[in-house]
Amino acid sequence: MRRRKRIEELFFKILTGLACYSLILVLGYIILIIFKKGINMLTLDMIITAPTGGYYYGGEGGVLNAIMGSLYIAIGATVIAMIFGVPAALFINSHLQHKPRMQGFIRYLLDALWGIPSIVYGAFGFMVMIMMGMSASLLAGIITVAFLITPIVIRTFDEVLCTIPRGLHEAALSLGSTRTQLAFKVLWKQGFSGFITAVLLAFGRGIGDAASVLFTAGYTDLVPQYLDEPAATLPLAIFFQLGSPIPEVRNRAYAAGIILTVIVLIISVSARLMSRKFSKTNLN
Repeated sequence: MRRRKRIEELFFKILTGLACYSLILVLGYIILIIFKKGINMLTLDMIITAPTGGYYYGGEGGVLNAIMGSLYIAIGATVIAMIFGVPAALFINSHLQHKPRMQGFIRYLLDALWGIPSIVYGAFGFMVMIMMGMSASLLAGIITVAFLITPIVIRTFDEVLCTIPRGLHEAALSLGSTRTQLAFKVLWKQGFSGFITAVLLAFGRGIGDAASVLFTAGYTDLVPQYLDEPAATLPLAIFFQLGSPIPEVRNRAYAAGIILTVIVLIISVSARLMSRKFSKTNLN
């Protein structure tokens, strides 16, 4: 019997280990290919200059327009998602605490919204644009991406708030706190590390998504100055360059991929570090 348990333990240990290291190897391989094909084309001019008229035919210029457009859209969408997502997560864990069925139903809906393909959000945003008489613009892209990442902010923050001991809720309420005070003076402080993680993860998803802005943000070689102007993004810049028959332009797509990968990796590492920092602060 003991031998059988040891064999089962060894089998599942090897199986889970293979799954874990396989994912690491695949991620490493993807990053290696991107850097191998794009590192020779990555220059300072590519980062700090906008494309010229012949950039997509092998001419001079860079992807500054796409970098700034991606940052504008991701930052704007993340701010909107924070405004609506944080109060929603706090409401679920404070005012609906005594209604577990309602909590479960709302979480189910949010999980469903999280799983909807981004192209569906893009089609929805395009439909709203048509109804409101809007053209493809930075504002339309921000609103569409905000719809995409708001469920991420709510559910990520909600999962952290769920880990707060129930006794802390009861102690606050027993001292005369209202549920609103419980939400903003207890849950908010205890779950602040989760808020940081939720915001950075949502920002990373927003800056790296292409389908949701394909029909809504438009594309331009210029850095947008106003909300009603079209905006380029790095994912779309990569998409358009990879479709070029010119090898040099395709290699530039990989260079743009390096820029996007580095931004997302920085965001992911920052989320981990800041989450640990604030978790330790709360414990102390």
